[in-house]
Amino acid sequence: MSDCLFCKIAAGEIPCDKVYEDDDVLAFHDIRPIAPVHFLLIPKQHVASLSDCGPEHEAMLGRLLARVPQLAREQGLAAGFKTGINTGRAGGQEVYHLHIHVFGHKV
Repeated sequence: MSDCLFCKIAAGEIPCDKVYEDDDVLAFHDIRPIAPVHFLLIPKQHVASLSDCGPEHEAMLGRLLARVPQLAREQGLAAGFKTGINTGRAGGQEVYHLHIHVFGHKV
């Protein structure tokens, strides 16, 4: 989607502090962290929000969630972390590109 901030980040048009990248997933540090460690995972494919996901997105959602524990450990959150998916305006979503917040404190 041409006007989507996260699509532009995934395409390399806007720089980010990258945590991880493969063909389908990009993870980068949040520019407004709410904890000492706070990064986002996004699918490279544009999906506006979790409420737009259906059975055709199961594999993508699984890849995103399965990557979280490894990246959390690598970012110093081996003792534990929080995750969140803000969905829709009432859910606090600010960027309409599906993303998972992962945050916590290094122990």
